[in-house]
Parts: sequence; C-alpha cells; structure tokens
Amino acid sequence: MASVQEKLITSVTEDKTSTPLNKITVVGVGQVGMACAVSILLKELADELALVDILEDKLKGEMMDLQHGSLFLKTPKIVADKDYAVTANSRIVVITGGVRQQEGESRLNLVQRNVNVFKFIVPQVVKHSPNCTIIVVSNPVDIMSYVTWKLSGFPQHRIIGSGTNLDSARFRYLMSEKLGLHASSCHGYVLGEHGDSSVPVWSGVNVAGVGLQCLDPAIGTEKDTEGWKDVHKKVVDSAYEVIKLKGYTNWAIGFSVAELAESIVKNLSRVHPVSTMVKGMYGINNEVFLSLPCVLSGKGLVSVINQKLQDTEVCQLQKSADTLWNIQKDLKEL
Repeated sequence: MASVQEKLITSVTEDKTSTPLNKITVVGVGQVGMACAVSILLKELADELALVDILEDKLKGEMMDLQHGSLFLKTPKIVADKDYAVTANSRIVVITGGVRQQEGESRLNLVQRNVNVFKFIVPQVVKHSPNCTIIVVSNPVDIMSYVTWKLSGFPQHRIIGSGTNLDSARFRYLMSEKLGLHASSCHGYVLGEHGDSSVPVWSGVNVAGVGLQCLDPAIGTEKDTEGWKDVHKKVVDSAYEVIKLKGYTNWAIGFSVAELAESIVKNLSRVHPVSTMVKGMYGINNEVFLSLPCVLSGKGLVSVINQKLQDTEVCQLQKSADTLWNIQKDLKEL
C-alpha cells in the first residue's frame, strides 16, 4: 500500500540523493560556534549546515532547535553528529572548538591546550572534506591557523584565520562613535596578531578618502590631544571587557565569520584583514600567520594587498610576528 508521501509526490528520477554545493560545517557548538552557525543561516549561505561536537546532548539539542526554525530559514538541511562523517563534502569548515578563554587570560596562554584539541579535529576534517577551505576561529587564532596549516597539509590559500577582521570592525565602530558617522563610512585596518600586539594602521584611517592624519598628523601618537590612541586600546581590551561582563564573546565574531564565508561562497573577491602565512612580507622571516588585507574569493584566500605602511607600523608588525613566533617555536609534536 502506497504511503502518504508516495501518494502526494510523483518521483521522476530513481536517484533521490544529491551532493550539496555549498555545505558549511561548524566544529564546536559553544557560544561562538552557534553564533557563527546562526549568522551563516541568516545570510542564507549554505544549502546544508553540519554541526560537530563531542557533547552529544548539547549537539542534538542545538540541531533540533535550529531544525524547528526551518520554516523561517532557507537552508534545507541541518545535520549534527559527533562523528565527522556528517561533515563530508563541506565547502567551508569553520573551527571554533577548543578551550574557552577565561577572564584575564591572554589568548597566547591557550596555545598548547588547543593544539592538542586540533590534533584530533583537523585530521578528521581533512579526511571527510579534502577540498574544503578551513576558517579557523579558535584562539589564539593566528597560532591555531599555523597549527591547522601544518596538520592539514593544505595549501596556505585554503587556511584562513578569522584574525583581525573583528578587531578592525571594533576599530571602525569606535571610530564611528567618535566621529558621529556610521561604521561602514569609517575606514581603517588593525593588522598583525588578533590580540595584545595588534597594529592599528593610523596612516590609512580615512573617511570618504580623507585621511585623518592629513587633518591632524598627531592622530594615534603620544602627542595626540583628542585621545585617538585610546581607540586602539579599547579594541585590544574589548574581548577582555566583554568576557568580564558576560563570560564570553560570541555575537560579533559570529557576524565576522559569516562575512568571511559569504566572500568565499559568493566569490566576491572582497578584502578582509584575516590571518595568513606572512613569511617574506614586511621583513618577516619566520613562518607565522598574521592578519594582512587579503582577498577572499571562491578559491579561498587568493591574494594579499600590498598596503604601504609607515616604518613605525612595519616595526610594530614585525614585533607582532616575533611575539607569536616566540610561542609558536616551542609547540610540541606538529
């Protein structure tokens, strides 16, 4: 006897399976992972979203909660499992798994603990999605991007650290508050480490092409009387302050990651300050991942913009690289 489905639907092909074209996996269903997942869903970027975690009950609960909202979404398939087979054929894999940063803890202090977590995650991702692009979000993100590159064996253009994309967004927001303009009209980059040694590129800060240092050469320096240097200090302190207030950061990084995924899925060739291998650039001689303005398209991170920096900014960038290298060189079993 025919089922209701068979009575309702007349199939015209025997093959009812299909391979997703824009499958996105999020590894880790903590606060950051779910913010990334929800942001990706709301941007309608994936034709399949997969979630992976070792916490089975939370994983199933998050999956069901999202599935129950399917009517309001345009992602036809949402799946989850602790088995990485569920991630097969992903175009993008977002890795948020790892140990959470605690109040007052430097991102760099997280390193070895998260390296050990990645030794399990990355080989599983590579096994099931050998052609994917990996977006690394777990902190310290620059070192974890390097770790992912080493563990995966992928070419460097398919490893992208979320880097200072969020730092730059915070920078532009704080600048907009100071100027009374919308953040999208305030342009500027924070480069280098996603963390304490990040580099504000004051020489490039502008509104409608008007460089702020042309209006006041002291901007961003000790001689500045308007407190612009405090804008970058607030950027550096932002995560620590939010963690102190609510225990974690999640929404802004979720929005940021979805923006990166959109540039890849839609082949937009947009410029984002994200973490990539910078050996040979700006006098950096070690294999470190740092954020520079990078072009993201359908193939991943396809090029780096050769931004003209002032000598002091180059020096700061080199110090940022040294800070990371001094931690990275002592990593075990990579």
